[in-house]
Order: sequence, then C-alpha cells, then structure tokens
Amino acid sequence: MSATAATDALPFADRLDRLAEVAVRVGLGLKPGQELVMTAPLEAVPLARAITEQAYRAGASLVTTFYGDDAATLARFAHAPDAAFDKAAGWLFAGMAEAFRNGAARLAISGDDPSLLAGQDPQKVARANRARSQAYVPALELIAGFSTNWTIVSAATRPWARTVFPDLPEDEALARLWDAVFAASRIDGADPVAAWEAHNRDLRARTERLNAARFSALRFTGPGTDLTVGLADDHEWCGGATTAKNGIVCNANIPTEEVFTTPHRARVEGHVTSTKPLSYQGTLIDGIRVRFAEGRIVEASARTGSDVLAKVLETDEGAARLGEVALVPASSAIAASGLLFYNTLYDENAASHIALGQAYSKCFRDGGDGLSEADLTERGANRSLIHIDWMIGSAEIDVDGLAADGASVPVMRKGEWV
Repeated sequence: MSATAATDALPFADRLDRLAEVAVRVGLGLKPGQELVMTAPLEAVPLARAITEQAYRAGASLVTTFYGDDAATLARFAHAPDAAFDKAAGWLFAGMAEAFRNGAARLAISGDDPSLLAGQDPQKVARANRARSQAYVPALELIAGFSTNWTIVSAATRPWARTVFPDLPEDEALARLWDAVFAASRIDGADPVAAWEAHNRDLRARTERLNAARFSALRFTGPGTDLTVGLADDHEWCGGATTAKNGIVCNANIPTEEVFTTPHRARVEGHVTSTKPLSYQGTLIDGIRVRFAEGRIVEASARTGSDVLAKVLETDEGAARLGEVALVPASSAIAASGLLFYNTLYDENAASHIALGQAYSKCFRDGGDGLSEADLTERGANRSLIHIDWMIGSAEIDVDGLAADGASVPVMRKGEWV
C-alpha cells in the first residue's frame, strides 16, 4: 500500500490533526512561551481547536481565537444604519498589533463563503472594506514586514464547498473539499513535516536562481496579456520558508507554490487579463482586464464584480499600483487538481499572479531591516491599505526576465519553468 493510500485511510480527525500540526510546526514554527492570536470562521471550529491543542503541545503560553460569523455579517448589511459602514473595530486591530509587537504569532484560518456579499450594495461593501483596511493598518504593517512569525491555513466549510462543487450533494462536496485541502497542504504522506522541508528546498533553489539573475523586469505575454513588471531596486526573491524579524522560520502560506518579490511602483507598463476569478470579501470578480501606465492602472474592467473592483482601486493612491509579483508553475499541485477554489490562498498557488497594494518590505536584499518608509519608497516599494492577489498565469503564458541592458532571458514557457 502506498503512503498516500495509507494516509487516505486515516480517520478524518487524524487528518485534521496532521493539518493542525503542519500549521503550528511548519506554518508558524511556534516557539515555547509564545502567544498565538488566531482568527477563524465559525465553521472552522474543529480545525481551530486542533490547532489550539497543537500550539499548547508546542509550548504556547496562550492561544486567543477570534471567530467571524457570516450570518452576523449579513445582518449588518440587512439592518445596520448607513453610517455603520464607515466603522471598524480599530480597538481590536490595535490590540492585535500590540500582541504582535510583544512577540505573539499570528494565524488566520480561511474558508469564508466566496459569494457572501455578492448580492449586497457595492457601495456599502466598499465602505466597510475601506474602514476595516484603515483600522487594520497597525497590524498589517507588522505582518507584511514579518515582524513576527505568521501563517494562513484553510478549513473546508459548507458555503465554500457549495461554491467549488455546486453539482454535488452538500456532504459529498464538503468531503471532496477537505480532501483537496489535505492534499494541497501536503499531509497525504508518511511524514508531512519532511515533505514540507523538501518542498521548501525546491522553492529556495528557485529564489536563488532568480536572485542571481538580478533581472530589472519581468515580461508576461500570452492571450490578452503583454505586461512588463519593473522590479524594485535591490529587490529580493522569496518563497517557502522565511525567517521573520524575531528570528523564527515560518511558512506564511499553507499551502504555497510561489516565489515572489516586490515590483517597482512606477515601472509597470502594458495590459493584462486575469486567468482565474478573484474572490474578494464575499464578492466574485471575474474577467479582470487592466492597463498600466507608469506603474498605475489607468483602465480597468471585469465581467462580474466590476463595481467592487472600481471601488477597490479607489481605496487609496497605492491601490491601483502593484505590491507583489509571483511566479507559480502551471503544473503546481494545486493547478493539477483541476479545481477552481474561489479562494485566493489556493488559486494564487495555481498560477503566477500580481497583487494590488501594499508591498512586502522583507523582499529586499537586506531583508528590509532598518529601512524607513522613505527608504522603501525610494527603492520603489508601494504603500496601500490593501494587498489583493489576482491570477495572471496559465499554461498559455510566457515569462521573460529582462536584464538592465535590455537582454531577454526565458524564465517560463507555457507556464512552466525553463
């Protein structure tokens, strides 16, 4: 019997516990004495409890979990006064930021309904998202700068499963989605932690190759796309395991297939078409087409969710510029599943992608240590209240690295590493 077959035969509770162990040991690298701040949807309670147990086994001093409730969110849109949509729990995010500054790790469990807010007023959705983004800044800056170790992991939920498998009975859809989550998170094997160590070595080899090349830009070409993404001065490629500023090695995304770096906020030119839908704050945005000039989106449209996209781009000056560019092979394990997850954590790891908004200050040669906001801006890093990934890669997209002297070097062909 193969190792995978043996793992598939494990009871669900054992597989869930394996995922929790990967989240704590690989995702967080949690250290004895560390606090953990966790967020999760209500339907993810079983995974949150398993992670809590694993965290305490790893020596956590305190685990504090905040749960989100889709029904409560819809109640707000149905009954709250208009002025309520400009409010956010700033006190909560300030408290989280204080916890991170004091050494707490951060873990988010995703699994929300991708279309929760699809039928709501786009103006109210945009206002609520903006208020939350503004309130979240103190915590986001610490997370984006890797001031502490953090990770995101997913739990299959019924609303999410209904979206991914709309033609299946709900129980079967949920089971299928859990199988996909477990497989993508590399727990289907004899030793999941060892499997992650091997995967991280592969990603590190990719980043070392790209860092040695010192490209000044990447060019993406294919159907509906001819986009040149200038790279920030002194940029550094990252991927897989990374060392946070507190010295702890973590994997920020479980799963992850990407290597990524910081674009130059003023050096993006051309047009690009999304290759997968973007699920953003309960709204599905599909068929995105944009044109960049001097780093900024100057034309934008979408087949669905165009109103929400327009509001996203108006969030602040940096919302229409790029904060990340990432390369993912079209044959990645998540792409090979053949599923559209309607979840950015998964779909971004099925395709090369770009991100609107905030740049990661860590993606510089010196790791961003000691760099002021002025230093980061001078090197080309973007600043924004948002960071939203959307997918532009596929088996039809080529990627070339452009050297400072204009020479072009093949990096990907038909979505695969050269």
